[in-house]
Amino acid sequence: MANPQKPDPSGVLLVRKYVELAAKLNTYLNHWPHHEKYGLAQQVRTTLYDCYKLMVEGHKRYHKKTTLTQLDVGHEQLRMLLYLAYELGYFAHHKGKSAPPNVGERRWMVISNAVDEIGRMIGGWIKKEQALTKQ
Repeated sequence: MANPQKPDPSGVLLVRKYVELAAKLNTYLNHWPHHEKYGLAQQVRTTLYDCYKLMVEGHKRYHKKTTLTQLDVGHEQLRMLLYLAYELGYFAHHKGKSAPPNVGERRWMVISNAVDEIGRMIGGWIKKEQALTKQ
C-alpha cells in the first residue's frame, strides 16, 4: 500500500539546513572555553540533537501536533542557550582563548541567522499541519 502523503520538499530542506547549522555550531562549540565543555556547550549540543530527533519524528508521525510543539519549544530553548553563550562571550573564543576582534560578532550572526531561518521553517510546518487538520 502506497504512502498517502506526498514527499515534503520543504521538510528535506529543513533537515538539510539543520544539518548545516549543527555542523557549523559543533565547530564553534569546540572553540568555546574549556570550562564550558560539560556545561553550556553540552546543553547546547543536547538540545541541538534533541531538535533533530524531533524533526525526524515529526516527519514519521501521523499525528504531529505534540511533536511539532515539542520541536518549537526545543528550538526556542536552543535559541536562548545560544544567546546566553553570545552574551557570555563564548563565540569570541578560539581554542579556549580570546579570538581577534569581531570574530565573535561574525560567528554569532552566522548562527543567529541560521537559527532564525530554521525557526521560520518550523513555524511554516506547524501552520501547514494546522491547516491540514482543519480540513
